[in-house]
Formats: sequence, C-alpha cells, structure tokens
Amino acid sequence: MTVTTAAVSAAHGQVPAKAPEGALDALRRQDPEIAEVLLAEEARQGASLQLIAAENFTSPAVLAALGSRLSNKYAEGYPGARHHGGCEVVDVAERIAVDRAKALFGSEHANVQPHSGSSAVLAAYAALLRPGDTVLAMGLPYGGHLTHGSPANFSGRWFDFVGYGVDPETGIIDYAEVAELAERHRPKAIVCGSICYPRHIDYAAFREVADAVGAYLIADAAHPMGLVAGGAAPSPVPYADVVCATTHKVLRGPRGGMLLCGERLAARIDRAVFPFTQGGAQMHTIAAKAVAFGEAATPAFTGYAHQVVANARVLAAGLAAEGFSLVTGGTDTHLVLADPAPLGADGRGARGRLAGAGIVLDTCALPYDDARGIRLGTAAVTTQGMGEAEMARIAVLFSAALREEPDIRAEVRELAGRFPPYAH
Repeated sequence: MTVTTAAVSAAHGQVPAKAPEGALDALRRQDPEIAEVLLAEEARQGASLQLIAAENFTSPAVLAALGSRLSNKYAEGYPGARHHGGCEVVDVAERIAVDRAKALFGSEHANVQPHSGSSAVLAAYAALLRPGDTVLAMGLPYGGHLTHGSPANFSGRWFDFVGYGVDPETGIIDYAEVAELAERHRPKAIVCGSICYPRHIDYAAFREVADAVGAYLIADAAHPMGLVAGGAAPSPVPYADVVCATTHKVLRGPRGGMLLCGERLAARIDRAVFPFTQGGAQMHTIAAKAVAFGEAATPAFTGYAHQVVANARVLAAGLAAEGFSLVTGGTDTHLVLADPAPLGADGRGARGRLAGAGIVLDTCALPYDDARGIRLGTAAVTTQGMGEAEMARIAVLFSAALREEPDIRAEVRELAGRFPPYAH
C-alpha cells in the first residue's frame, strides 16, 4: 500500500464512502431555478463557438474533483501544518498537486493555493515588494493586465508602475525600450506578460535586463502556461524569480492560480499566499488542479497544445485573408489579436455582431490606437476536436457575420453541434 493510499484508507477506516446522489438530480429537486441556469449554460456552450482566449473546457475528471466533498473541508495553512483538524486526507491532495506542478514545469517549488491569477500576482508582489516600490511592466494600452498597474487595481494604488510598450510598426515588444526604462527608473521588479500579446516572450532578454539593474523578474504567464506544459511555448521557469499563472485557459484545469519559484523564495511566496493575502485553501479546486496537472503530463496533452497553436495560425491566416488586420501579423500562441476596422466595424461592434451569430470572443486594446480590436483564442474549440479545416471555415464565418449575412447563426450552430464539448 502506498503512503497516499494508506493515509486515505486510515482516514475513513476502510469503510467505502457512500456515492452521492446525482448532482444535477439533487439540484433539480432542491433548486430547479438554478438547475435551469446550469442547463441553459450547457446549451449555450454547445450551440456556439467559444473563442474567448482565457476559456477552455475542463475534463470530466477535473469537474468531478471540483464538485466533490472536498469542498466541505476547511484547510487553512499547508500540508502538515494546518490550522484545522481533519486535514490528513486533503493534505494528500495538495501534496500530489504540488509534486505534479513541480515535475510538469521543472520548478523547485510550487504553491497551488491562489484562488485566481490575480491572487497569484498579488502574492508575488507581497513577497518581493513594499508599497511605493517601482515596478516595470507592460503598459495597459499595449496589453498589460489590470494587475500591471491599473489605477483601478491594487497594483496601481500600492506601487509606482512604469509601462513599456511595443514597436508601433511590428507590435513586438521593444526590448531596447525595456532596457532603457529599467536603467532610468531602477525598478524593484520587472513584470513580463500580457493578456493579448500573440507572440512568444523572450524571457532570457528580460532576465538580462533585470540582472543589469538588480531587479526581480516576475513572469505573469497566465495565458501561455498551458502551452508551456505541452512543449508548445518557451518556459519562463528557468529565467524568472517567480512565475504567476492560472490553471484554466490552455492548461484546461479549474479556475484558479499557482506560483512557481526556486527554493530561495519558497518560504516568502508561501507566507505571501497564506496568511498574508488568502485564508483557507479551496481543497476541491486544488484536487482538480492536481488532476489537470496529471492530464497535462501526458503525450495526448502535448499533441493538444501543438494543435492549439496550429489552429490559431490557420485561423489568423484566414482572418487576414478575409480583410482583418492582425496585430504582429500573426501568432505564435493560442491567441489572435485582430482589428476589424477594414471590415467597417470597431471591436465592440464586431463582438456584438459575432455574438449574434453565436461566435463568442472578447475585445482588447489595440497598441497605439484609441479603438479596440477583437481578441480570440483556439484552446476551447481545439478541446472540442476542431482542426485546421474548421478554423479556415470559422474565419469565413467571421466576415460573413460582420456583413450580417443571413443564416450564419444556423451554420455556426451546426458546426458547434458536430463537436460537442464533452464527446471527446
């Protein structure tokens, strides 16, 4: 019997747990109004194209852990050092999640407790910075996240952010500008990462700049981390002092965050998560993260990650052929940022027309432009089993929807219906 099995068996005295009633059946009986909401959302997801870059479909195994009785357990603290009793079983789940995350990403330390990507970034700042410190990060107009200095966010209120941008001609990060700004402002930390940058980030270049000015390097890799797990994108782990990430998006796990770092900063990171920025860990989510990490370590996920990128490139090329202007001219990742202006629409107008056709995506700021573009990603449709042929067709549907041609909604519904989210 393994240590894991022994701990779990001892916890319930070898008595088999009673299987709960079917979750949806119980919800229908107890609260039919909310049950109808769940069914309506299931129908919406199955009848439209989910192209929001930050979304994906988790596996049934991840959903099973997420909806499990681990939700009942309060577990402030860390395995072996909890502030509540009865944590011997959930300790096993967290240790499995941590070990799998470390192995998957080649990191010396992992903290899997952050409730979101923003929570992970907050903890990284709390571990390394003090209020008033200067931080260099991608400016919000060029793709920076709210946690990269927005005045509406804790980051912009507590720290002095300086923003770097991208080359106005190519849309690529201007690494010379990053170095010049770092030398001028001498930041305590440099953040590399974006919510709408479709190219690989040169982490080695950022590391060189950080070392030159004595700054910490924080990688906010919420978007590309699933591609990193599948070997379809470069890893920030060898270069960054701390890596902040989400476990949903391309990684295909539950909604949540994680932090990776070396042993030198492990204790500071852990204290910054608990007790400084969070209370009790969400053990059902941590177990679901463990499942997702296990799935991401398989050859099947490697194939999936590379297909996500292949699909994004075909979709980007198709959109360009339909007249869209592509920021950076294409993509290296799951993400495409496009300007629909050549088709007579701005980002918000395009999103509305596309939504009416059953094509769901986001808007995003365009570099050096007051208008907004559309941001889309291929993670979810790839999980459904769609490939390059479907991406080429979706690009045509985009332009048809913006021209408000008839019957587009029916064609979108038919395409989505051929690839049910949970049929693969």
